[in-house]
Formats: sequence, C-alpha cells, structure tokens
Amino acid sequence: MSGAGSDLRVVLVTAPDAECAEQLARALVEERLAACVNVVPGVRSFYRWQGRVQDAAELLLVAKTRAERGAALAARVKELHPYELPEVLELPAAGGSDAYLEWIRTETS
Repeated sequence: MSGAGSDLRVVLVTAPDAECAEQLARALVEERLAACVNVVPGVRSFYRWQGRVQDAAELLLVAKTRAERGAALAARVKELHPYELPEVLELPAAGGSDAYLEWIRTETS
C-alpha cells in the first residue's frame, strides 16, 4: 500500500437507524459527495448531551471523498440527518492503493 492520499478524506457519520443510514449513504454517493459509504451496524455510542451521559445504539457510516468535497458532504448530512447535531468527523487519508485513491477522485468529480 502506497500512494499519496493527502487530497482525500474519510468522513465518519453516525445514524440512529438503518433507514436513516441508507438514505444518507445513497444520497452522498448519488450526489458524488462520496465515492463509497460503508454502513457498519452494531455501534454503541456513549456521549454527553445536554448535561447527561447518553447510551445509544447507532450505525456508523464511513464515507470516502476528496477534501474539497468535505464541506458540501457535511452540509448535506446536516440537511438530511434527524439529529440536532449530527456527527461529521473528517479524517485525512494518508495513503492507500493508488488505484483505489484514484477511483475516489474520479467518482467524486
């Protein structure tokens, strides 16, 4: 595995249920905001919200995109998401398979 991916990002988003996760994933890919979105079931999240510790069953979306699409992706998640404050956490893609990284670039153009 090599390849520079400094212009690429992995974006994490949580969803409350499968229907929401599917809607988000499909919209992000159809609108070319992400090349691929993996939906990972069975996530249990602990977090502080409105002064109380919460415990929620969620699904995790892992989206692959270009850095320049990150803001638009985050805005679209906010439009579609039922949470008041949806998680959108953008991480740099430090590298990977050259062919896969190029595929991400092509599919998010």
